[in-house]
Amino acid sequence: METNHAIVLFREYMGTGLIVIWYLFSLIYLFLKEERKVVRILFVYVPVILLLLFFNPLFTALMTRFVGDDIYYRMLWLLPMTASIAYSCVCICGKLTGKKQAVFAVSAMLVAMASGSCIYANPVFTEAENLYHMPDSVVHICDAIEVPGREVMAVFPLDMVQYVRQYSPVVCMPYGREVLVESWNEWAVQNELCDAMEAESIEADALGALARREGCVYIILPGDKTVTGDLQNSGYEKFQETDGYIIYRDEYFAPGI
Repeated sequence: METNHAIVLFREYMGTGLIVIWYLFSLIYLFLKEERKVVRILFVYVPVILLLLFFNPLFTALMTRFVGDDIYYRMLWLLPMTASIAYSCVCICGKLTGKKQAVFAVSAMLVAMASGSCIYANPVFTEAENLYHMPDSVVHICDAIEVPGREVMAVFPLDMVQYVRQYSPVVCMPYGREVLVESWNEWAVQNELCDAMEAESIEADALGALARREGCVYIILPGDKTVTGDLQNSGYEKFQETDGYIIYRDEYFAPGI
């Protein structure tokens, strides 16, 4: 990755740009006015060093070689933007009196509101179905297949994988999110079980054989998925249906053992 690419990433991260401009003004203010050493280190020195590293071509080349250029922008998450802006505003407001203080406080709030956009207007925003902020189907399926005191292996549709690993520490999977990110694990893109699960028309015999080879006790399939053959021929019986998904279980599996 070249420095120009880092600049492009920074511009994309800025969004409308107003919040970053405000942050830069906060940095300057704290550099000039803040006297406490600890605060200067946290809100001034560390962020400046981080920004210098972010735009350094040698550092970016080294980092992208190990982590990939698709997640390099996450270094910017380390910048304490919100904390720095809030702290500097409080400091300025505390030095003002009367109407000036009120005007500054209201102006700061208005600028903060104008710096972003309403999340509820975002087309990708959806209302949370539960306290876990994940689909109810994942919660219900994991609760149905968990066995107290032990781990259990299950293969899920690809769109559920990222949620399962967040919700349950005992429901294991033969593959994870790496199948979606080629740069993480190139061999995983060739995962036969994943390909069999995501096929438009699932071959029951092939899927059952691959799942058993990976030690999967459960197979979770969408109820409207086209399946050729019968998973029961491979030793998987219909266990339960929930939220539009069918759970198949290895007929030789004995819960609690």
